[in-house]
Amino acid sequence: MMLKDKVVLITGGASGIGEAVTRRFIQEGAKVSIMGRSKEKLVKMKEEFGTDILTYQGDVSKYEDNDQAVQATINQFGKLDVFIANAGVFDGFAKFADVPPHALSEAYDFLLNINVKGSFFGAKAALEELEKTNGNIIFSVSGASFYPDGGGVWYTASKHAQIGLMRQLAFELAPHIRVNAVAPGGTLTELSVIPPLSPFVKIIDNNTKASNIKKRNPLQLAQLPEDHVAAYVLLASDESRAITGEVISSDGGLSVRGLG
Repeated sequence: MMLKDKVVLITGGASGIGEAVTRRFIQEGAKVSIMGRSKEKLVKMKEEFGTDILTYQGDVSKYEDNDQAVQATINQFGKLDVFIANAGVFDGFAKFADVPPHALSEAYDFLLNINVKGSFFGAKAALEELEKTNGNIIFSVSGASFYPDGGGVWYTASKHAQIGLMRQLAFELAPHIRVNAVAPGGTLTELSVIPPLSPFVKIIDNNTKASNIKKRNPLQLAQLPEDHVAAYVLLASDESRAITGEVISSDGGLSVRGLG
């Protein structure tokens, strides 16, 4: 019960890695508030977890939705200890040279509004309440935050931007709020390609995707969402009180791939 009595708000907490984190946090004793866009998924999570969870339907790219999610969390659970900016979308490895200017611009607005602006807005909305609890912020970043070909240019740029945001916030918000990140590698999730880029992306089946992921990391793992949750638990807990401005890479060892 590493998170007993903690109150946590997770964006994108009803699917993929966010859902796995939500489930584990509740097992670890936390009360969890999740924000997402799919009413169906939110209702399913609420039916399963009852009073341990609060669900809020909203768009992370709108500040007012982030603010209302924070206020709903306070009204329900009385405080906020941890904010996790997890909501994200993907560009499907669309190639820069193949995308015409109008689609490039639409893709930029669509993806960066969620991946980057959503992180800005969520952190800002949670800030005042986290100051009261000496809480912490965790960003879901990516192997694409450090290496090329973890996505296309839109996704890679957005994940690099999140790292800059995380480090600057860790600097500005110390000593009262810790700010860290988890960087999953290639993971089998429902992460879908954004509409402006779907005409320029070849969709592959899960078996092919799993094979490709295994070839890219030294541990030869086709990672599942559950493979990453322990890193979030550690950073959200008081056991990591001396850690800020850091990224835990949960990627099968991408940094030691070598030339093989």
